[in-house]
Amino acid sequence: MSAPVLEGKVRSTSVSTMSPDKLDRLNDLLVASAAGDTHAFSEFYDALAPLVYGVTLHVLRNPALAEEVAQDVFVEVWSKAAHFDPARGSARTWVGRIAHGRAVDRLRSHIASVERDDREATLRAALRGDDVETDALDRVESQRLRAAVAAIGEPHSTAVELAFFGGLTHAELAESTGVPLGTAKTRVRDGVRKLKELMAREER
Repeated sequence: MSAPVLEGKVRSTSVSTMSPDKLDRLNDLLVASAAGDTHAFSEFYDALAPLVYGVTLHVLRNPALAEEVAQDVFVEVWSKAAHFDPARGSARTWVGRIAHGRAVDRLRSHIASVERDDREATLRAALRGDDVETDALDRVESQRLRAAVAAIGEPHSTAVELAFFGGLTHAELAESTGVPLGTAKTRVRDGVRKLKELMAREER
């Protein structure tokens, strides 16, 4: 079943505090949406569009892109509504997680499509040291560098990718990934260390 046409504008970040009754209502609307009730889904959309847009805008920092991703989120919510289980949490939280995941995925995709020379230079500078020969590092191609970042494993690969290729500050990284500031800093530092070790092994 295709998603219903959503007429309302999503570009709003005005989210009011929700009462328990309102949260219960959202749960009921999502359950009804899973059964194909387009009217219930339209009401659900109107209630949570500001929240979803706020999440995507916070991660992407681009209003047009955030609005596009927010619409994609609701298409996914409609298609996966049957997976929602009220016993495991609220519909509001469930949708918020989908929105965050979609936004991070789009950020990664966007990063891959833009000029990276300056950001890669920053990462290369962070990698320089006794463990990696400078001339060897200078020979690393962009594709290989990105592959190496992916190879260090989560959560470090995401931290390094968003910090260097995405241009996020430590504070922005912490907020975007939902971790304390200290944890975000540690992940970037440890990620760079792992990357240096990996590249040093490859050069032997």
